[in-house]
Amino acid sequence: MLSTALRVLRTRWVTFVGSFVALSLGVALIAVMGLALASSSDAPDRVPERFAAAPVVVKGQDALEVPASIGDRTEKLAQPRPVPDATVAKLRDLGTVVEDRSFAVKAEGGPGDLVGHPWSTAAFAPYELDAGRAPEAADEAVVSGDWARPGTRVPTDRGTVRVVGTVAGLGFENAVFYTDTRAAELSPRSLQLVVDAGAAAVREAARGSEGVQVLTGDARRYADADPDRDSEALTAMNAMFGTAGGVTGFVSVFVVASTFAFAVAQRRREFGLLRTAGATPGQIRRMVVHEALVVGVLASATGCVLGSHGAPKLAEWAVDENLAPRWFAIGDYTWPYHMAFWTGLFVALCGVVAASWRAGRTGPTEALREASVDTRAMTWGRRLFGAALLITAVVTLALALVTNPGELLQRKTYVSRPMLLITAVALLAPVLVRPLVRLVAWLPAQLPGAGGMLVRENAAAGVRRTAAVAAPVLVTVALAGSLLGATATLNEAKATEAREQTAADFVVTPAGDAGFDDATLKRLQAVPGVDVSASSSSAVYVLEDGVALIRSDARAVEPEPLAATARLPLAAGKMSDLDDDSIIVNQEWERHAVGERVDVWLGDGTRKSLKIAAVMTIGTGNNGVYVTPRNAPAEPVDRVDVRLVDGAHMGTVAAALREAVQASDGEVLTRDAWVRATYPETSRTTRTGFLLVLGIALLYTGISLANTMVMATSDRVRDLAVLRLAGATDWQVLRLVGAEALMVVTVGGLLGALVAGLNLLGMWSALGLLSVRTSIEIPWATLAAAMGACAVLAVISAVVPAGLSLRRRAVELAGVRE
Repeated sequence: MLSTALRVLRTRWVTFVGSFVALSLGVALIAVMGLALASSSDAPDRVPERFAAAPVVVKGQDALEVPASIGDRTEKLAQPRPVPDATVAKLRDLGTVVEDRSFAVKAEGGPGDLVGHPWSTAAFAPYELDAGRAPEAADEAVVSGDWARPGTRVPTDRGTVRVVGTVAGLGFENAVFYTDTRAAELSPRSLQLVVDAGAAAVREAARGSEGVQVLTGDARRYADADPDRDSEALTAMNAMFGTAGGVTGFVSVFVVASTFAFAVAQRRREFGLLRTAGATPGQIRRMVVHEALVVGVLASATGCVLGSHGAPKLAEWAVDENLAPRWFAIGDYTWPYHMAFWTGLFVALCGVVAASWRAGRTGPTEALREASVDTRAMTWGRRLFGAALLITAVVTLALALVTNPGELLQRKTYVSRPMLLITAVALLAPVLVRPLVRLVAWLPAQLPGAGGMLVRENAAAGVRRTAAVAAPVLVTVALAGSLLGATATLNEAKATEAREQTAADFVVTPAGDAGFDDATLKRLQAVPGVDVSASSSSAVYVLEDGVALIRSDARAVEPEPLAATARLPLAAGKMSDLDDDSIIVNQEWERHAVGERVDVWLGDGTRKSLKIAAVMTIGTGNNGVYVTPRNAPAEPVDRVDVRLVDGAHMGTVAAALREAVQASDGEVLTRDAWVRATYPETSRTTRTGFLLVLGIALLYTGISLANTMVMATSDRVRDLAVLRLAGATDWQVLRLVGAEALMVVTVGGLLGALVAGLNLLGMWSALGLLSVRTSIEIPWATLAAAMGACAVLAVISAVVPAGLSLRRRAVELAGVRE
């Protein structure tokens, strides 16, 4: 059987080249994603950066640790605490104490990520002057890098400064150094400090101070800005590559199985000849399996080699796009190659198992058939399996809508759910193809001439061929519509929710992260004809079920201004009942009955028992909690909602507001402009991840589409010859082939649009149940681009082999035997 399989591979090389290419690319993609996931699983230990030369760093409490039944639970505090004054006094007795401060700075012509520090902390990196001198006055500064030279005056959001010196950049930040006094004015709170003393003495002095950390050695990196950024970046990369890998694996398995099954189905008459020659059904099955084994081994090995070259390119791209740390590279791992190789071989064998049983049942009379009509396009097993998957998809969607509609808004859900529906529709595609073809081709078939009728009948007669070619288009369109449509719909829902909850006409926001000072707030409140509500961002923590410490974003605001400028989606209670002893929560909380008391930890880690004053609906998940400013002490005001009273002129009020915040460089936005600025698009990482997924899907399915079209067209050489003998010109034959390719792409696009529409309908229904009324956002431009790309590939892949075959005489082609 193996020798027979090798001879068949040599004879029908066109068919098997298509299967080989599809499988090798699928294995390569699986290997690339596996290598990327393996390489992003661990972050190397970081070394100290800003405090590499500091003797000892003392850091205030920045995490909340709560004992639970399964061990202590920890969360980062929204409002870290400074080192207590009493502890600072003890440390000053030990040696020199330098307070550290960090704050964002926006400078004209400078880097977008400038951060300010006191000059006295520069020596701990260490930074050394390249030119000029240290700052001595409030309007003087030293900058890192070469974007400004000594003597340059630079406008910033912290006032115009004169650059008096420069230091060489160290790669981890773009810094601007002020005098210690000026830095303290710009950032009054100091959360950590450097002590020039022995570590043992410092630890003794800090003993008994709750949450205070004494950092030495490599632990000093925890005093750097965002010390966990590498691990967080790798977590985001893991999610991105995991999503891309899951989708890639699904697409490759789906397309490869479809391609192998189609390759076997093409050989019906060949199997009939073998049966006529005396081959048993078992021998035919073994021959088909041996063919798949040979192709699977060769293609999987080739795919692993391609993957080894493609993975480093993907890593370089991720670094160039700032999606990965600078040090990220593909490591020396072997398990991704094993996973890719054996998955490819397994898929190749699975792709022909069902088809081989069907091939074994081919009767000798099949060799005498001249018609290409598929009389039985689907087995009962495929019908049952496809129907079962479709019912499963519908039932799980209905259960999610009834029990937990919010689950349908989770990324992992709206990424994975389309796969089930795509598989179900693809399995049932032969049943759907014929009526769709007749529907799409109804109008062209009515036009004068036989072209439209031939396109319709050829596509409807070759159901297997049409379904196999439409499968890659179905996958591409369904993924593009489902993933991009889901994120666009969810973004629009969040924007709609924010717009409906804001009764303010204007929203005023500060330029930096320090918030508005008291003078600016007084000027805003003095603007005539408005109600003003100043609020701060914070957080509240609650221990649910005694095991999970849950963080909820909070806004601290006075209740009376809140009632005037907001329309909270309350399910129970009243906004006016909010006071210093209460809280407004949402229905996601384990305990959310009005009047009930809950134990919470505030943003600075203070434990407090608060009464529930009102309960909001869940919505898209952005409905946090509301407390009063006393329960978010020292949090800066980062948003001011302004609502016009009756008779106030919008233009006059806008001008007054801009004048009030001019000194602090604040921004005055209308409500709609604020919503657009706050909820612009999906996060860059998510968007890039989806584009990566769709790019891979489009590339892979495009190549598979081209392979399948070449296989299908090459198999129809005799049909094309018969058309020429009947009087058709070469141009008419090529035009017919191109029209059939467009017809098949249209059918695949309609099936993909059906899948995407059903998925988006499920999300829209979930949003409605969560009291969020929004429209379904369909990415028409992306779908049109995907369909156009598939159409171009399909037409070229069909017309080129047909054109090459037409170079031979029609009589010779009609006489060809399989």
